[in-house]
Amino acid sequence: MGGIGKTTLARCIYNDPLIQEYFHIHAWTTVSSDYSLRKTLIDLLGSIGHFSVELGQESIDKLEVKLYQSLKGRKYLIVLDDIWNTNAWDDVRRFFPDDNNGSRIIVTTRMEPVAIYAHSEYIHRMKYLSLDGSWNLLSQKVFGGTHCPPRLEEFGKEIANKCRGHPLAIVVLGGLLSKVEKTPEFWQYVAENTRLAITGIDSDFTEILSLSYRHLPQHLRACFLYMGAFPKGEIHVSHLIMLWVAEGFIKPVGDKSLEEVAKENLKDLIDRSLVLVERLSSDGEIKTCSIHDLLLDMSIRKASEEDFLNIIPRRDGLRLRAYLRRVSFGSRPLEYSNRVSNSSIRSLLHFGVGYSSDVLLPFTINLRLLRVLEALLVTFDKFPVEIVEKLVNLKFLAFTCHERNLPPSISNLCNLQTLIVYGDLSPEHIFNLPSEIWELPQLRHIIFQRCILQFPSRANYVPLKNLQTLANVYNFRYTDRVFRLMPNLKKLVVSYVYDSHTIWSPYHFSHFVHLLRLETLKCYFIAKSIYAPGQLLNFAYPEGLKKLTLSGCTFPWENLTIVGSLPNLQVLKLKDDAFVGSVWETNEGEFLQLKYLLIGSSSLEHWRTEETHFPRLRHLSLKSCSELVEIPSEIGNISTLEIIELFECSASVVDSAHQIKEEQQSYGNDDFRVLCS
Repeated sequence: MGGIGKTTLARCIYNDPLIQEYFHIHAWTTVSSDYSLRKTLIDLLGSIGHFSVELGQESIDKLEVKLYQSLKGRKYLIVLDDIWNTNAWDDVRRFFPDDNNGSRIIVTTRMEPVAIYAHSEYIHRMKYLSLDGSWNLLSQKVFGGTHCPPRLEEFGKEIANKCRGHPLAIVVLGGLLSKVEKTPEFWQYVAENTRLAITGIDSDFTEILSLSYRHLPQHLRACFLYMGAFPKGEIHVSHLIMLWVAEGFIKPVGDKSLEEVAKENLKDLIDRSLVLVERLSSDGEIKTCSIHDLLLDMSIRKASEEDFLNIIPRRDGLRLRAYLRRVSFGSRPLEYSNRVSNSSIRSLLHFGVGYSSDVLLPFTINLRLLRVLEALLVTFDKFPVEIVEKLVNLKFLAFTCHERNLPPSISNLCNLQTLIVYGDLSPEHIFNLPSEIWELPQLRHIIFQRCILQFPSRANYVPLKNLQTLANVYNFRYTDRVFRLMPNLKKLVVSYVYDSHTIWSPYHFSHFVHLLRLETLKCYFIAKSIYAPGQLLNFAYPEGLKKLTLSGCTFPWENLTIVGSLPNLQVLKLKDDAFVGSVWETNEGEFLQLKYLLIGSSSLEHWRTEETHFPRLRHLSLKSCSELVEIPSEIGNISTLEIIELFECSASVVDSAHQIKEEQQSYGNDDFRVLCS
């Protein structure tokens, strides 16, 4: 049954250090009852490392070929989580090459016939927890490593007993009890109001889930109910937070930004076991999250009961209410559009794939009070001018468009906070943003697949003080006016396309240092042919940087000393000859906070360093460093090191990594991993 621990067990296996080391490739997808072959293929390719928005626009045939080629000849571990029928298994099994090399597929399902049909070598049937196991799990969730006070133990065991060995029920209640005052009176109240039949009937199980929801603080309820708007599977946290802010769920707290408060809300939901962590970013932040299907069903039901959110088509078969405030379209949305033409709609979220914008646009522009339009999976041939001219209340706008020019009328969206636009797969598809974009005073995030940004000719534009993200801008110039227009920018992604005639001085790279709030910088240099960018003079970095990605810069390795001196740098990714030369020698006092280091596609041969030069390093990733002779043995003395990841490196580099592993294990670090592919 749902919530008994199938996915948790699979996840423990999937993340086990020995398993991670044994298999070259690891991929995970949640199939679910509303199975989509396209989504399954994209999930698996995304897990392997083919992350891009363009992936979602590829044909199914191309996705199938790409997945098969990615797995061919490699030892892989695939997890197909929550399969409901045999058709889904028949669809995907042909993409997994059988090279008789030890590859494995794990399937989780509630349906035993599905497990049998898949010709499983071994079927593991999950069991309920014993009373002792239930109490141990509850106590661990509430108190961590400390003991339960004697005055609470009797009620605690009664609560655990009434969960009848159901892990999800225990964990959810544990999340509730860990957040409230630990008094015998409240624990007795929970014990008296906890019911769960061993048969797992939904109405009984809902009592436990509803109890946890009823005791959510008011500021978390909307955040939790909103999770029901997303299809089952991984949710990108950055996208979720932008939507929470646009919806008005996040209120200011002290000097913190709304995004910082939103991250705290998410962490609170995770601590209560209402939301699950799926993947972490290179700096340890939560990158993607998910919600258990039983909790998802409850959030959808509660959201409908409270007129907070409606999912179309309805999963419970109920009719649509007359008053709709937020609507999330899943599959086949256009079949239902004529039933939701409702002027009260404030938020419209489209998660269905492959339907026409021609029908969507006339329906959408009639919703004059619309504040959120999430349509990234909807492709417009021409820029939907009607949206920017009529939906002036929009705070969040995301869509895909083939036309490259944004109209000056974008300035009508004076309430807009987030603008996300993607184009087609062609690298030549670059959007042209008009200078009127600077007339949107509420903007917090500007994210394009690729764009050229025009700056206003007049000097009297009001600064975009809320702007935090500016992503994928081509040939960006760092003039004094730029810094006045966006003084609080936190994330910047820029690319420079050049040839042999390019002159770099007008770009003012030394002015980077004036972006005082900048925390993340990604900078890519892209040659039109075989040219190197030449000497990039006076390239400087803001001192507040925490994450830095450089690609194609061809700096000499000795220039990396400037980067190493950044006091807050935690993540450094060097790609495609970001630095060139045969020798890299680090110095004392560099990279004092660095946790993650990636060197990719480099001609580096000799790396000379000391353990004290990377005192906090946790993750070292070397990709396509075929010239590198070895990893310095001193790296093995770093006490914080957890993993070395290698891809297409020489045999001597692999040998040196395993020597480091032996050294780490001699120190008692049995969890240290070396991943080779």
